[in-house]
Amino acid sequence: MTALAPRSAHRLSTSGEPVRSWTVTTAKPVRYEVGFTPDVLDPANPALAGAGVPDDGPAPPRRLLVVETTVDGLYGDRLRAYGAARGLDFEIHVLTAHEQLKTMDAVFSVAEAMDRFGIARRSEPVVALGGGVLMDVVGLACSLYRRSTPYVRVPTTLIGLVDAGVGAKTGVNFGPHKNRLGTYHPAAQTLLDPRFLATLGPRHLRNGMAEILKIALIKDRELFALLEKEGGRLVDRRFQGGRGLGLLVQEVLGRAVHGMLEELHANLWESELERVVDYGHSFSPTLEMRALPELLHGEAVCLDMALTTVIAERRGLVLPVERRRILDVMRGLALPLWHRLCEPGVLGEALADTVRHRDGSQRLPLPFGIGDAVFVDDVTPDELVYAAEKLKGYDTETEEGGHA
Repeated sequence: MTALAPRSAHRLSTSGEPVRSWTVTTAKPVRYEVGFTPDVLDPANPALAGAGVPDDGPAPPRRLLVVETTVDGLYGDRLRAYGAARGLDFEIHVLTAHEQLKTMDAVFSVAEAMDRFGIARRSEPVVALGGGVLMDVVGLACSLYRRSTPYVRVPTTLIGLVDAGVGAKTGVNFGPHKNRLGTYHPAAQTLLDPRFLATLGPRHLRNGMAEILKIALIKDRELFALLEKEGGRLVDRRFQGGRGLGLLVQEVLGRAVHGMLEELHANLWESELERVVDYGHSFSPTLEMRALPELLHGEAVCLDMALTTVIAERRGLVLPVERRRILDVMRGLALPLWHRLCEPGVLGEALADTVRHRDGSQRLPLPFGIGDAVFVDDVTPDELVYAAEKLKGYDTETEEGGHA
């Protein structure tokens, strides 16, 4: 519905003069689906073949699948067998995707593949299989191609499954800045299959655990307790459901995805800049980009969360015993608490860039105990220096015979 009247009406203003300005008000409903789909590459499973497709789509269905290089090496044969078994008319575009290649050149590569395939504008969604970088690149390409082309996400990493695969944002890096160019273009459907995690290396599993820990710290105390008790075992078993882990895997992943979507759904376009899911993302973008390729995204996020946990403790928002538990969970997951770039100049620059990104205010989420958060606008350089020095010297055996 819009504010404009029919063409035949209101050609003159009330004063008799021609109307020379208009205000258009309209709304577009947004609906997309995120769901767990075990064994998505099983030819007996129709989910991938039918994802994001309208009921009157073409037959046989046509699909352009954009697949990350490592994923193609691990699952390419199964993917091709799936396409043949389901009667798809498909092509596979293999793309190497990591943070250093997260550029507009990658977006153009996907757009060229879409052009060669002759993708239909509405009825042939592109399928993205890979981690967060690949899904961001494909999402941006689809948002630009014919101004809006649907796509489907199949995340194959833990960070993709609980974070990058469930929101609306797309983006690529520009210059020294992370995700500086991007759009809001949610996938029509996201298929979450934890079985892909069976081939994920331990470091990349821990990388994704940082984003699960983020949700736990700012809104889900029970999830934190699960990570505290079972986080190491989940990483060791790669989130696979055997040996009594099935229900635990479902609960941890389900809580993480639900917590993220609960925060995102009412603010997909970020009209409200106070977002608790920005926790861990105030200093990490600068740290991550400065350290490339040394730090993964989740590792940089963990550095950010460690800094803000110490700041919160200094302000009385987090008790010493809570701070110890938080940092001990990070250590137990083999996530970093400090990095050589955690120095005053870099942290000050990171805070200044965050203020610009959040429209002139810090809007910085800090943990409030475990499982809640508050926003502040007055974090000082001295607090950042204090937190970095505290973390640099963190030692679990130096405070009262037990913990730092």
